[in-house]
Amino acid sequence: MSSDLEAAEEFRAAIGDFVRRVRAHDRIPPGQAAVLGHLDRRGTTLSIAELARLEQIKHQSMTRTVGLLGEQGLVTLAPHEHDRRQVVVEATDAGRAVLGAERARRAALIDQALRDSLTAEELAVLARVPAILRRVSI
Repeated sequence: MSSDLEAAEEFRAAIGDFVRRVRAHDRIPPGQAAVLGHLDRRGTTLSIAELARLEQIKHQSMTRTVGLLGEQGLVTLAPHEHDRRQVVVEATDAGRAVLGAERARRAALIDQALRDSLTAEELAVLARVPAILRRVSI
């Protein structure tokens, strides 16, 4: 394997390990957090079909996830304005609050781990990584 491919594989593995370690502390199941995240980022309603496409899962699985969020009062469900066969999903204030608290808790956990583990120079390098990663399109 070329050194570029080895570096890419090392990078992929490190990111995967990091994400798994952070998610191990999550309080919201990943599928539910993903739905709330999509609704929050888009700031609008999405149909169950759109959410299923975004998550690349079956419609039935997304229906189950949305149902669980609805039971918790984290989303509301309503008929689609133009196509009554579809159901649209919207995050409630409680859903946005739960997601915000989870994000803040996760950020605080990462911040503490970084400060405990890295030098000032390493932290300066790491501060540049988000902008660099956003430029990479796969």
